[in-house]
Amino acid sequence: MTERTPPREPGGRVVAAFDGSPGGRAAVVWALAAAARAGTGLEVVVVLPVEDSWGDAELLDPGRVDLVRSDVAVHVRELLDEYRGDGPDAARVRVTTTVVPGRPADELVRRSADAGLLVVGSRGRGTTRSVLLGSVALSCVPRAPCPVVVVHPSVPNPGRPRVVVGLDDTDEAREVLWRAAAEAHRMEAGLDVVVAVRAPEPWSDLSTAAPTFGRRTIADATSRAEALVREELGARPDVWVAVEPGPPAEVLVRHAQGAALLVVGSHSRGRLSGMLLGSTALHCVVAAPCPVLVLHPEPVPADVPTV
Repeated sequence: MTERTPPREPGGRVVAAFDGSPGGRAAVVWALAAAARAGTGLEVVVVLPVEDSWGDAELLDPGRVDLVRSDVAVHVRELLDEYRGDGPDAARVRVTTTVVPGRPADELVRRSADAGLLVVGSRGRGTTRSVLLGSVALSCVPRAPCPVVVVHPSVPNPGRPRVVVGLDDTDEAREVLWRAAAEAHRMEAGLDVVVAVRAPEPWSDLSTAAPTFGRRTIADATSRAEALVREELGARPDVWVAVEPGPPAEVLVRHAQGAALLVVGSHSRGRLSGMLLGSTALHCVVAAPCPVLVLHPEPVPADVPTV
């Protein structure tokens, strides 16, 4: 197969959520780099939450919103100025700031309707991040009409950056693989394609069939994964396939240690896909030690029956 040139961000600009928190700052900085790599614009969105201050005239007063908008623009500009010097592409990114009153998740989903990427920060801190993710991020991931990146604080390896992608036998696997390859291309990173397989439990303490079956399963999964990678991406020296027994979410989180990005499919389907998030994707979004890109499958047309 002829190797294809990775596309630019589909749909245009990158939208980043900003709330002044460390997670919000990290999201904006990551989004700036993503916009620079894709050659597109960046919109920084600040939502003044009204659900906690019902009837608060200040939050709904246009003059108050204008004052907040000016203050936010200064803070965002100062933040981005620290990182624009990282390269000429970052310096050329056109940045706009939007301040609106509303419910944060609802407004972010609305603003991302025609965007190529939505970037949100994790509000979890320390060990609590493994069991708690900010409600805004958790609400945006399954509902946004575009791919979503949840940015966690990360400690990349000092060597060449890596992008990790989870590969399975779902219909969206090829799309997820291709998008991960495109991100790795933009980041000048290697690509780790990870497949998790479950070996059956032995039927008795004396049985040796399960280990043998497990080895055969891993060998078969490796062969099929390598064939799919060659078919989609061609022969590339910077792509590695790893097949490991265990629950997919745990295997992916383990491989994501030190990675620049983890790419997973949402595995939500049908007309209700905007309300669902697969358990593997959810676990990765909450527990991964690096930014996580979640891709949604194409929506099912209204005249196609779902099961």
